[in-house]
Amino acid sequence: MQDWVSDPIQDRIHDRISVKGLRARGRHGVLAAERELGQEFIVDVTLFLDTAPAAAGDDLTKTVHYGELAQDLVKVVEGEPVDLIETLAQRLADVCLSRELVSSAEISVHKPAAPIPLPFDDVIVTITRSRA
Repeated sequence: MQDWVSDPIQDRIHDRISVKGLRARGRHGVLAAERELGQEFIVDVTLFLDTAPAAAGDDLTKTVHYGELAQDLVKVVEGEPVDLIETLAQRLADVCLSRELVSSAEISVHKPAAPIPLPFDDVIVTITRSRA
């Protein structure tokens, strides 16, 4: 038996706008060297929204301007340092959800130069946030 309630509006929103591999230099981390030297962070975001109204009228005002979004995300990465990339991911989610048409967003923050003394490819924190 189903023990959750389906949201009919969310159920019909399957459209996505993604920006992948957005690069910016930030000073995030718990180590003094990370704050002092900084490092590259890579951000992937996927926005969930209904793009049908924008497509029907070929109207940019009825969707998300991904160029402006990318600029705002880079400002966050380059901005005030935080200890955790989880905190950085939340700040980026807040930027995505500030677009009123976005119902939810998935954000991945990559820290490929994380201070790990072992061979590794990447450290990634991924969060999903929705409007309350």
